[in-house]
Amino acid sequence: MSKRDYYEVLGVARGATEAELKSSFRKLAMKWHPDRNPGDKQAEITFKEINEAYQVLSDGQKRAAYDRFGHAAFQGGGGPGGPGFDAGFGDFMSDIFDTFFGEGRRPGARTTGGRERGSDLRYNLEISLEEAYAGKAASITVPTAVTCEVCSGTGAKAGSKPRACPTCGGAGRVRAAQGFFAIERTCPNCGGRGEVIDDPCANCGGAGRVTRERTLSVNIPAGVEDGTRIRLAGEGEGGLRGGPAGDLYIFVSLKPHPFFQRDGADLFCQVPISMVTAALGGEFTVPALDGVDARVRVPEGTQSGKQFRLRGKGMTVLRSRDIGDLYIQVMVETPQNLTRRQRELLAEFERESSGDTQPESSGFFARVRDFFDGIGGSTRA
Repeated sequence: MSKRDYYEVLGVARGATEAELKSSFRKLAMKWHPDRNPGDKQAEITFKEINEAYQVLSDGQKRAAYDRFGHAAFQGGGGPGGPGFDAGFGDFMSDIFDTFFGEGRRPGARTTGGRERGSDLRYNLEISLEEAYAGKAASITVPTAVTCEVCSGTGAKAGSKPRACPTCGGAGRVRAAQGFFAIERTCPNCGGRGEVIDDPCANCGGAGRVTRERTLSVNIPAGVEDGTRIRLAGEGEGGLRGGPAGDLYIFVSLKPHPFFQRDGADLFCQVPISMVTAALGGEFTVPALDGVDARVRVPEGTQSGKQFRLRGKGMTVLRSRDIGDLYIQVMVETPQNLTRRQRELLAEFERESSGDTQPESSGFFARVRDFFDGIGGSTRA
């Protein structure tokens, strides 16, 4: 009897995502589980068929092989001691492949006994500039796969346990001799785990983990910068069948501030001042991130664009006691909506002003006149 197409078994399209595969598998596993269909042989057969299909399609390498060769990709392999089995030379070839391709050493790779390390997770956390200055203890909620509490991650029903795969003898791989070479591949029966589960856990469908929301406390250090990555070891996705959990990476981003702009440890801002304050001098107060307002004295004759530096009023530096500076640039505001009297006073001021009161503009226009006079003289010559 020919096997049914694995995608047909799970009821998904060939381009189905990992999440779609997992969702369909769980629904079907719950429907056809032997505990829900006692004495139904067909339900037992269908349940095993669903497990087999999911074991292949949930593995990237096996799925690629199946997409290309179909069921033929997993046929013809002898088990331990079977025809074509060459343990010594097969181990030698296995060492070569492990050396070049890092089998079993990459994150998420299978470990002994079919255990798999969980995937790493990413969480984006946005904080304010004030929180970045002082640091904070943030509470985050992360939906992730955790070890099934019913089966303790084994994937087997309570009171039972997985048994060694009869095809590969628990090795998770089978080898077949072809001429002078021994070809080793993942065991098609257990999917490389080395174990088979006859009676899967109803809570997790044999996966050994379930999806839960977890609330974690994260310490954001003072001085953290936009784009900083914080790693929480072991707080990622739970491992399969009791394997180690992955890590959680928190990427910190800073909200735009309405007043300050940040450049490393320094802060910058622009403050508008009146024309009178710029001409006669004065002072103004600027709120700082450390909670202590900073007073800025404006000397007489301050021009628009003048920058003042306040030492130690900038950002804290990550893992340091240093603090940056605050740079304040004043912008002289031109008066608007003047009364008649104000216009008269400004006109009187303009008539009585000289080059001493406005040296920049007087000097500029003098240079302009000299320039054009020079051009006119050379033209006449």
